[in-house]
Amino acid sequence: MTSGTGRRTARSRVKSSLTDAEDHLNSGNSKSTPKFRKHKARNNTINNLNFNLKLLLGFGILTFSIALFFIYSLVNYTAEVDNKILRIVTPFPSPKLTDLPMFQGEHKESLYWGTYRPNVYVGIRARVQQSLIGGMMWIGVKDGRYLVRHVCQDSDELKKYGWTSHNGRDYGHQVIIDQEMTLETSFFKYRGKSSGYGGDWVVRSNVQAEILNDEKQKTGHLFFYLADEGNNALSLGRGVVDVHESSILASGSREDVGNWQLHLKSVNDLEVHYSGFKTPHIHNLSDLVLKTLGDQFRRSGLLQLPDTSDDSSNLLVFQISARIPFKFDIAFLSGTGFDSSNIEERVSSLTGTLLTNKISNKEKELDDKFRNCFDTSGKLDSNTVTVGKAAIGNLLGGIGYFYGESKIALPNNINAKLGNNFISYWPAELYTAVPSRPFFPRGFLWDEGFHQLLIWRWDIYICLDIVGHWLDLMNIDGWIPREQILGAEALSKVPAEFVLQHPTNGNPPTLFLVLRDLVCSMKKKNFSDLEQTKISSFLERAFVRLEAWFQWFNTTQSGKETNTYFWHGRDSAIIHELNPKTLSSGFDDYPRASHPSDEERHLDLRCWMFLAADCMHSISELFAKKTESGKKYGLTSKLLSDFELLNKMHFDNSHGTYFDFGNHSEKVRLVWQLVEDSNGFPSRKLVREVSKEPVLGLVPHIGYISLFPMIWRIIPPQSWVLGKQLDIISNKSILWTEFGLRSLGKTSSMYMKRNTEHDPPYWRGPIWMNMNYLILSSLHHYSKEDGPYRERAETIYNELRSNLIRTVVKNYQQTGYFWEQYDQKTGKGKGARVFTGWTSLVLLIMAEGYSEC
Repeated sequence: MTSGTGRRTARSRVKSSLTDAEDHLNSGNSKSTPKFRKHKARNNTINNLNFNLKLLLGFGILTFSIALFFIYSLVNYTAEVDNKILRIVTPFPSPKLTDLPMFQGEHKESLYWGTYRPNVYVGIRARVQQSLIGGMMWIGVKDGRYLVRHVCQDSDELKKYGWTSHNGRDYGHQVIIDQEMTLETSFFKYRGKSSGYGGDWVVRSNVQAEILNDEKQKTGHLFFYLADEGNNALSLGRGVVDVHESSILASGSREDVGNWQLHLKSVNDLEVHYSGFKTPHIHNLSDLVLKTLGDQFRRSGLLQLPDTSDDSSNLLVFQISARIPFKFDIAFLSGTGFDSSNIEERVSSLTGTLLTNKISNKEKELDDKFRNCFDTSGKLDSNTVTVGKAAIGNLLGGIGYFYGESKIALPNNINAKLGNNFISYWPAELYTAVPSRPFFPRGFLWDEGFHQLLIWRWDIYICLDIVGHWLDLMNIDGWIPREQILGAEALSKVPAEFVLQHPTNGNPPTLFLVLRDLVCSMKKKNFSDLEQTKISSFLERAFVRLEAWFQWFNTTQSGKETNTYFWHGRDSAIIHELNPKTLSSGFDDYPRASHPSDEERHLDLRCWMFLAADCMHSISELFAKKTESGKKYGLTSKLLSDFELLNKMHFDNSHGTYFDFGNHSEKVRLVWQLVEDSNGFPSRKLVREVSKEPVLGLVPHIGYISLFPMIWRIIPPQSWVLGKQLDIISNKSILWTEFGLRSLGKTSSMYMKRNTEHDPPYWRGPIWMNMNYLILSSLHHYSKEDGPYRERAETIYNELRSNLIRTVVKNYQQTGYFWEQYDQKTGKGKGARVFTGWTSLVLLIMAEGYSEC
């Protein structure tokens, strides 16, 4: 009972106090009133204070909670951002392919030295981070002016330069024509019993000229240099200026090759001068030599180096001058500290008449190997075969070695936090073929797969080494930066806007092209037992990386609908491009949907994913332990090659061909408008104008992408769709020209349209050899398959093959160069010249070397 009355609610307690007060008032006791009022005021003050304290306490708790929430969120956000950044620059956690035993020992040493500096006319280095590098420059004369030639650049306007032959390992021959002067250079490598690691090498230079009317042209000035990227001091040879038939120019010591010496040998009357520099900026060598020559000329009136050297020079330049014609050999001897008694004998064996004999033997070996690797017998005349030999020579001679850190773009929200727009990838090496020595002397992922279609047929171990280097660049998410700009020398050739690599963007996984070929050739026992074993070891270790690469594409480039894909990285806010570029696809300005969105379905990427899945399935079949993975890739391959599903998503009945799908309007054009720049000043610029709103549907541009289902042989040989594809190919009003197939049909509204004021059409009409090769390969396949279109496919194949060979050969004979693309109206080379890259596929077209899968 007591306890029951004691448990009063807050409401009952308040009400009780009020009743007591009323009793006092009603009693009429006036004395008690003031006392009561005073008591009431004190109670109110206390109650208000209690209430305010509670309110303040509650507010404090709430504020503290909000602060904690924000701190927690900030910490979590920071951790999330840090984790994203960390993942971007974290290497894939599996053993590196380049650490395989097959790439060590004899293989590694045999490829140690090479012409691995494709960005200069003559350059030698080792496949190490900080190498001893050699190279040559010369003074050219044009319009009475002296000009230094060193770095390959189109502005030099050389009549010709490039490798006429190269075996990728220990021999190459190059012809350079600068105005009236012809410079032939030969590289030869030799490992003798006394050689240090990597062996010895020699560069022969032969300077010739036709009629020389200008007195300045009658004397040739060549500069051979040696530099140590590790800043090790180089020593000048004694009496270097007093040149005899054979003289030592320099010497030094390194951990890799031991003691070494550099020798000059010639039977001609040479004048030699030198300069020694201590500099970390070896890539600025041209400017350094030019400034030194200029200073000396102003002081003495002589065009020669001053015969001075900085203390502890890590760069030595030797000027070799003589009346044209003249010839000299520069020999590098490694391991000279082991047995110095036979130095003179070693120099003699690498120079003079003995070198001439060795070069002659190498040329014969190379010719024999060329005939074995690329069967052109009875198919082509000798002049055409010579061009084919130059194609593989330039591709192999364009293999480079690079070391450095890629710069990776960060999203804007992370930019603001870090105050920087990029983060560095981990330091890495890359051994790779380059597309173009003057324009693109670095690694390109999309190009590399095409390069290796040739190289694997020539030297399977070089091919696997290159592919391994690329796959080792994969990060933990399975992403590979599409363009590799590693080291100061490579960076010096790239415009700033193309340096940063975007981790959301991919590139066609063309390495699967060569891997598919290797697996097919293994199944057909086209390799020796040793080669089969080593390729199997390579593929088994590579499988986990290839899986990660496939999954990266399958997740990051997936579309809204199941099993659809689109290239990420298109800019939907762009106003200065007629059609926003799709750089990650490799087709740059090829017209896609006018308004980029995540509704897009890109036909080419779908087909690349089919190739990748099919290749992964084939590789998994080689290894029993990969059975489950094999089934998964087999099902994906089957789904992506489902002909009915493909037609449902990408086929247009009215045009009888395949298209992309997206948010598209044909009523788009560029018009001149006044646009304010970042400073608020108006300027006249071309701006995109859309006069009709876009709608979702197929994008009606016929071109290379329309042929992807045929290229990957998804179309059944009996299907009428194949007939439609052949119609498009052979129609002169669409793709056919007498020089090759144009990239975009004449029927397209974007045909040969500029994408911006400064961007001429690129993939909007010109002829590209890589895609023509893939189309030819498909036509060759269908010409062997039973079906109603077999004979027609064969006829088109034969005519297209002849047109392509004739176009490339004619241009090479007329200009001395392979070109990036060819004009669809005239057949003349366009774009970058000295673009061997995938244009070298003309050799496989000559030899009819196609995938047998």
